[in-house]
Amino acid sequence: MKRRFFAAIALAGSTLLLVGCTGESAPVARAPAPPQVLVTPVEQRDVPIYGDWVGTLDGYVNANIQPQVSGYLIRQNYREGSFVHKGQVLFEIDPRPFQAALDQARGQLAQAHGQLAQAHAQLGLAIINVKRDTPLAAARAIAQSQLDNDIQAQAQDEAQVKSAQANIQTNEAAVEQAQLNLGFTHVRSLIDGIAGTAATQIGNLVGPTTVLTSVSQVDPIKLYFSISEQEYMALAGRMRTSAGPDLLRVNSAVPLQLTLANETIYPHQGRIAFADRQVNSETGTIRIVGAFPNPGNVLRPGQFGRVRAMTAMRKGALLVPQRAVTELQGRYQVAVVGAGNRVSIRTVQPGDRVGQNWIVSGGGLRAGDRVVSEGTSKVRDGAAVAPKPDPGAQES
Repeated sequence: MKRRFFAAIALAGSTLLLVGCTGESAPVARAPAPPQVLVTPVEQRDVPIYGDWVGTLDGYVNANIQPQVSGYLIRQNYREGSFVHKGQVLFEIDPRPFQAALDQARGQLAQAHGQLAQAHAQLGLAIINVKRDTPLAAARAIAQSQLDNDIQAQAQDEAQVKSAQANIQTNEAAVEQAQLNLGFTHVRSLIDGIAGTAATQIGNLVGPTTVLTSVSQVDPIKLYFSISEQEYMALAGRMRTSAGPDLLRVNSAVPLQLTLANETIYPHQGRIAFADRQVNSETGTIRIVGAFPNPGNVLRPGQFGRVRAMTAMRKGALLVPQRAVTELQGRYQVAVVGAGNRVSIRTVQPGDRVGQNWIVSGGGLRAGDRVVSEGTSKVRDGAAVAPKPDPGAQES
């Protein structure tokens, strides 16, 4: 039993001796490698600032076609939705009552001419009587009262002639009005444009309050859109600089781009025609009217589209990728990789977006500073990183 105990002690001692001779110690933990991040330099350049708004198209001129006389509609002379010319006959009203009125007016005019001829004849006789009786009355061959009657008759006949002449003028005006009314039975287009659907049917009784159709001039075509008061002031500053003080006379100094409902960009550039006279106090916006050329009448009133215009030019703007800007409790920050690849968290003020970039200010940023564009969740202030150029940010 003793022999076994001393053998165990000897074995344990030899094991301790062996461990002591090796000189090995417990392994020590290594520091983690810096996280890899993608960086892109801060770019500084002049940047145009654009505004985008929703607009509604409308005819440059919209004319309601209404008859000027009352009567029964007997004919429609145009194809709905087609282009019509100014003066083209669109509808016809039964002309027979107006032709009868014209014939009657012409008859009354002829009668008035006859009355004038009769009045001239009576005046001529009165003049002869006065010339004959004047020397006789002077010689006392006839009574003076007879000469006075002759003079009075001449004055009355002269008044009768003037009355007949006025009657002729009245009847000439009646003939002219009857001719106009007869002409008004042909309802014509007031402008060149696209004619809409007929609002009434053949055989209906129509009058001056009846709208038969509408014609819209669509080349050029108007575009209405509303912008904020701040955008208006920026836009007005550009237009005043380039077009003089009268904002209502602006022009192609601020070109407009139109994107249609099918997401295609309209190939023709527009211009601002004029601005409304006041700002809407409820919405804080002002309505702007643009004009676009419309060859082929492709655009039609009532269409919607997105209009884009440059509102300002930002000089020396600092640009960083949008994904490089993080928001934390209402504060916007960027991670800047400085000397020794150490991260510095900067608070910035974001501005307008330009493509995939954001205009920023503040934070002591300068052109060429490297900001973390991918991997911002891996970094903290003062930490070391392993930066690599971000090819995606450089391409954008």
